[in-house]
Amino acid sequence: MRPGHPAPTARSVTVRNRPLQLLAPIGLVLTLAGLAGLAWCIVQGLRVRRAALPPAEIHACLHRMLAINLGSVAVAALGLAALVAGLLL
Repeated sequence: MRPGHPAPTARSVTVRNRPLQLLAPIGLVLTLAGLAGLAWCIVQGLRVRRAALPPAEIHACLHRMLAINLGSVAVAALGLAALVAGLLL
């Protein structure tokens, strides 16, 4: 404690660390959202396989799912990074 400065109270410490406390739950939500997107892609891929569509339609369906798949992986990775950072800080 520096001379002439009051000691920090429990409230001032809590208010200052509030954004860091929210980092872990936000990371958890993002990670779960990314995993849900990946599960959706798996289910859609299995449906396309079972539908016995022509190759051109299968290619079109898988091409649309590719963007969702990559987005889901990115969201899950960002969420996992935020979760780890929130737990470490």
